[in-house]
Formats: sequence, C-alpha cells, structure tokens
Amino acid sequence: MTNQHRLIVCNIMSLDGYFEGPGKNVMDLFEYRLETYPADESFDAYNAARLHAADVLLLGRTTYEQFKGYWPSVADDPDSPPLEQEISGLLGAIEKIVISDSLTPENTEPWHGNTRIVRRADAHEQIAKLKSHVGTDQMGGDILIFGSRTLWNDLLGHGLVDELHLLIAPAVLGTGTPMFDSKPSASFRLIDTQAWEGSGIVLARYEVLQGRS
Repeated sequence: MTNQHRLIVCNIMSLDGYFEGPGKNVMDLFEYRLETYPADESFDAYNAARLHAADVLLLGRTTYEQFKGYWPSVADDPDSPPLEQEISGLLGAIEKIVISDSLTPENTEPWHGNTRIVRRADAHEQIAKLKSHVGTDQMGGDILIFGSRTLWNDLLGHGLVDELHLLIAPAVLGTGTPMFDSKPSASFRLIDTQAWEGSGIVLARYEVLQGRS
C-alpha cells in the first residue's frame, strides 16, 4: 500500500507579500516584535509544532547553511528561550534533505549524520518518490520546507507541494524579495486560519489544487 505524504511549505511573509526585505534581510519581517509585540512567540511555537508533525525537513542550500550556522548550539545555551532550545533539538534530530549542486558532506557538520544531499537534476524524481513512500513503518509524518523560497517555488510549479502555510507578519516592507517568482499554475483553497492572543501574526493554510488556476 502506498502512502502519499504531504509536502508542506511553512514561511513567514509581510503584509505586502515579501519573503524578505532589501538585501535579502529576513529579519525585517520580525521588527514588529521589538516595536509592538515583544513577547510574541507564535512564529516559533508554530514552527515547533510543524517539526513535531514532520519526518523530513527539505531545504535549499542557503536556508540549510543559515540554519546550521545558528541552531545547533542553541539547545545547550541556558540563556536561550526554552522554545528556541526545543526547536534546536528538533532541527538536530530530524532527517534533513538539501537540494544543492555545491554542498558536500564535509559542509554538513554537525548535522552530518542525518543530512542527505540531492542534486538539482534529481530533485523532482527524488521528492516524488519520498512523497509516495511505501509503508508507514518507514515514514508517517509530513515533509516540511522552511524558508527555501527558490526551491519551493520550483516544486510548486511542478505539482509537488500539497499545502502552503503562510504566517503573515504585521510588517509592510515596501520592497524586497517577493514570495512568489510568478503566477503559479496551481490554485489554492483556504483550509484554516489561526491567530494567537498577544500576537500580530495570522496563519493562513492553503491546500494546493494542481492545474486549476
């Protein structure tokens, strides 16, 4: 029996549709925490929940290297918030697949033991196989993408994304990197919304409907 596993893209975005600010500065999306919602942990809490529900984290090289440069040491840092320590542990434990033509195994420490590198030419075939993995004893959770805009825009265009989870931040950037490269060939059905008390973020979850745009 074949199980179809969901490929879920989970990204934060600005009110005016940007993935990151000028100069590829993603931290522009989080300025609201300093200005209006200093105690808001909804973004981290939702990411932790998605990691708990996933078996595989799928990343592009840039996001992988950003994560690897920040998260591994957080779990053992007593000064880090408990939620960040939890995310650090989850990121370290989950199987990671990186789509890259330049990354080498030597560049994956300290995540060498559970990082697999897939070349771009093989990505669509390998991800399609992963989504149709046979047997729940081998994989039962979601395939999750954080960040990795170039990667998931490509996968969306090839019918491999099942859901978009967009965390809309109370920030207007005016310029930066748009969330989408171009108009997708798919259409989208809203399946859930969520807001958190004391948070400026609104979650919009969309099912991807292929070939209906």
